Amino acid sequence: MVLVRVYRVSSMRDPETGRLGKIIEIVEERRVKPEAARTLGMPEESMMVQRMIHDVLSQLQSMGMFPFPREPLKPKMTLFLSEDEYEKLGVKLEVNEVYELEFKDGSITFRKAYD
Repeated sequence: MVLVRVYRVSSMRDPETGRLGKIIEIVEERRVKPEAARTLGMPEESMMVQRMIHDVLSQLQSMGMFPFPREPLKPKMTLFLSEDEYEKLGVKLEVNEVYELEFKDGSITFRKAYD
């Protein structure tokens, strides 16, 4: 299981069949861990304020307010799906949503990570 985030969803037309479909770009989601070395000797109030600012900035970025990520994107997967295949996937993949991606017994499963 790996955490992934939907980076972009765009429409496309299959050149062979002419049917409508979707291109879904998925990137790896990494949880940012606070560095212990930076917090040593820091007063508790300062650490709390630093965590609150980090949480607010992360929330704003997940809402698309800050389009430029602080670290480079780690492309994980690009799906080219017809409308029918997308419906059979069983999950509506939303931009900036985080999912648990699991490969098991020849199948791919997406589950919302923070439900």
